Amino acid sequence: MIDKTAILGENVKIGHYVVIEEDVLIGDHVEIGNHVTIKAGTIIADHTTIHDFCLLGKAPTSNKKMARKPVVDLEPLYIGENVTIGSHTCLYQGSVLYQGVLVADMASIREKVCVGEDSIIGKNVMVENNVVIGQHVTIQTGSYVTAHMVIEDEVFIGPCVSSSNDKYMASRTKPLQGPIVKKTARIGNNATLLPSVIVGEKAIIGAGSVVTKDVSANQVVIGNPAKELEK
Repeated sequence: MIDKTAILGENVKIGHYVVIEEDVLIGDHVEIGNHVTIKAGTIIADHTTIHDFCLLGKAPTSNKKMARKPVVDLEPLYIGENVTIGSHTCLYQGSVLYQGVLVADMASIREKVCVGEDSIIGKNVMVENNVVIGQHVTIQTGSYVTAHMVIEDEVFIGPCVSSSNDKYMASRTKPLQGPIVKKTARIGNNATLLPSVIVGEKAIIGAGSVVTKDVSANQVVIGNPAKELEK
């Protein structure tokens, strides 16, 4: 089903059982797989590929228990040129994916997230709301990017890395602040970043480390809690 208000460019390929809601704008040479739903107002630029069973432009939801209710008045989802969206992926309203981004199968990207050019969001990665991801970033399979986190350009995040933003664990009264990972830092498999920590430029976090305090630029840390590796 394609709403009559949707605008489709030239040479758009659409699979079976696709739903395109009102005021959707789709550029030229876009490929849309089977069973894809594109919610109202979503913008998809030229030469982008959407694989099967994706949900694009989802509105955030809540219940009465949530102390921090999601923003409901959001800009449409914007997907830039030459982006690839893997199957079974969910992208929310109010987020921006710049050109050349790859989002692998079964990933989830919440509202008010910015993903810079040519970055990779790996399979089954979860990116929460209010996150900034720079250019040429790689986030590998199964990692969890907490809300209010900043990941600068050319950062590498290995598989199953976890981050957090609430030092007081659901206190509901304290501000949330995720980690800040500076340019070209490297984070190994299964590492954990605690709230508010800053990982400096070109720093390296060893696999399985638990980062409880700031890591300086060029520093190499390992262990739980993470400590500087002896030279």
